[in-house]
Amino acid sequence: DAFARRTGDLRVPTFTVDGLARDRVGNSASQADGGALGASRVWQDGYLGASVDTYRNDYGVVVEPDVTIRMKRDRGAVAGEWRALDGPISTVRAQLAYTDYRHQEVEGDGAVGTTFRSQGGDARLELVQRARPLAGGQLDGAWGAQLEQLRFSALGEEAFVPGTRTGQQALFGLQRWSLGRALHVSAGLRAEQVRVASDGDADGATPRFGAAQQRRFHPWSASVELGGALAEGWEASASLASTRRAPTFYELYADGVHAATAAYERGDPAQQLERGHQLDLGLAWRQGPHEARLTLFRNQFANYIALAATGQQVSTDEGDTVPVYAFGGVPARLWGWELEGRWQAWAGRDQALTLTAQADAVRGVRSDTGEALPRLAPWRLSVGADWRDGAWSLGLTAQHAATQSRVDAQDSPTPGWTQLHLNTRWQTRWAGHDAVLFARLGNLGDTLARSASAIATVRALSPLPGRSLSAGVRLAL
Repeated sequence: DAFARRTGDLRVPTFTVDGLARDRVGNSASQADGGALGASRVWQDGYLGASVDTYRNDYGVVVEPDVTIRMKRDRGAVAGEWRALDGPISTVRAQLAYTDYRHQEVEGDGAVGTTFRSQGGDARLELVQRARPLAGGQLDGAWGAQLEQLRFSALGEEAFVPGTRTGQQALFGLQRWSLGRALHVSAGLRAEQVRVASDGDADGATPRFGAAQQRRFHPWSASVELGGALAEGWEASASLASTRRAPTFYELYADGVHAATAAYERGDPAQQLERGHQLDLGLAWRQGPHEARLTLFRNQFANYIALAATGQQVSTDEGDTVPVYAFGGVPARLWGWELEGRWQAWAGRDQALTLTAQADAVRGVRSDTGEALPRLAPWRLSVGADWRDGAWSLGLTAQHAATQSRVDAQDSPTPGWTQLHLNTRWQTRWAGHDAVLFARLGNLGDTLARSASAIATVRALSPLPGRSLSAGVRLAL
């Protein structure tokens, strides 16, 4: 596999920054390429393979007009699976990977300001047990172990995170009992040990990160799910989970200006586990080509880790003023729903008209104060119609995002928007191979739109894409 991509600055509907009108997102051009090579020995009951892949991307930083990121990632992996084994274990799966990632912040004069690098590996072993009868039904499941190691370093005056080392070991298991489609019950458990260590300030460096230190965490997660058929075409499910997550190295040790966001990000070395309980309820219906699904969810967090604006400002070495954002844990509640459906309104010989719809909404507040959690998406709706006539198809989709006015005290509302998208495709044979010719016209009305989930410093400078045309050919050799 190989690819190359070149883009100029993103064209957007006209917007205003500091009193100046713009129709492009400044410093958003990119130049990327990469490739992968893999090979496997495959036999009836398994495989053993290896692969290497590489990715390069030079791209501008929207909030820093004179800074370009020079990024590269190299990865190697081996994986295997052995099936139809004798005994209680029917299948064994294993994989091992190593990743070397680096990106450099290049100033306008070509000098490298800061170099970020992470090197790490992960290994995973999974044992799938042989299904066996139990209480009139069937019991199956899997057990496994996972190891991860990551070494992160930041070299340069603008490093906002110290060098860190993260190690994680985990054991997990999943069991599922099913009585055909009528009923199924599953339960899962995962236990981890996590160590996150900071190298602290380098010798001779200006004090910022303090002395070397480390934190150890013992998170665990457990879940149970119940589901089954209610009537012809109807299925329901309910799941309950309790989760614990260890904070990441930047949530613990960040302390500096992050060039990608033009904000001063501050971690908390005393950060505790993120802890919460989740309840999900689902209802699905299917009848021939028609289908619909509704999901309701509620999450209750004793400690929810979020990056929130503090209202403070700091001055950089260049004399600029940037806002301060801090990682902190707060009690929180999140709840919402997701709905999707597909309806074949008309069908004839080689012709069909299909209607689709998707909608979702989420609300989140701090349990102690009732204040909105930062950067949550508003409720969204997407409806579409697709007409198929033999090898041809034509589709029209309308997407709407409501105004997000439920924001924390340091943020401002994001206006709602509606966009229309048109696409067409043609399936044919080309030189003896299956081919698809496609075209898409996005944002027909060239409507200005912003993402409510983006950090405010980026949101103001980077609207969503304006009117665009893309076309291409996919050929299966």
